[in-house]
Amino acid sequence: MLTKRIIPCLDIKNGRTVKGVNFIRLRDAGDPVELAARYAEEGADELVFLDISATEEKRKTLSELVLRVAEKVNIPFTVGGGISSVDDVGMLLKCGADKVSINSSAVKNPQLINELVAKFGSQCIVVAIDAKMIDNQWKVHLVGGKVSTELDLFGWAKEVEERGAGEILFTSMDHDGTKNGFANSALAKLSTELNIPIIASGGAGSVQHFIDTFTTGKADAALAASVFHFKEIEIKELKQQLFNNEIPVRL
Repeated sequence: MLTKRIIPCLDIKNGRTVKGVNFIRLRDAGDPVELAARYAEEGADELVFLDISATEEKRKTLSELVLRVAEKVNIPFTVGGGISSVDDVGMLLKCGADKVSINSSAVKNPQLINELVAKFGSQCIVVAIDAKMIDNQWKVHLVGGKVSTELDLFGWAKEVEERGAGEILFTSMDHDGTKNGFANSALAKLSTELNIPIIASGGAGSVQHFIDTFTTGKADAALAASVFHFKEIEIKELKQQLFNNEIPVRL
């Protein structure tokens, strides 16, 4: 059985790590290079680095910062934010990223997924999907959650898989930063309908929430930010608790 992965997320704005609630009310969480080094040391399985304002500000991801983080970590490292072309991805991989995450650009130009997979391979391409519940339907949102679409989460996820993406990073905007647990029913549906790994994001607040998302939500990986940044949950302790609950993890 594949081990479940624990993934700290560095949301970057103006070169600093930030964390908000429901994608707003951001507060400073520290230096991304120092945090990345700490997480690699503490036993995180992977890291995700999201330049959260790159798309809105119509600029590229901070490649110099990516380079500095990559020099400090020895675990897989995914970078996202403002990526819209094959050249963007090539540059980030050259700077030390192992995978890239695309979101708004994939919705605006779905063929980009096919192009990136053809050039770099499925294992390199993560499609992030931010969605919130509107009129009892999960609707996809773009530009850091600021732009709503009529796209249905499950239909879009299926298309993403068919176009060759290697993983989906699903963030529930309704759960983001609330620490009330992950969107497990939506995650379970995604995991049942798709054959590629699903990363759960949004809502981690306790060890039990991680246990629940791996069991009830059937997630392949769980991503969290503030509970790790502010040391509310220690990664080694979390993994030990998961192991004690018969959830396969890398200790």
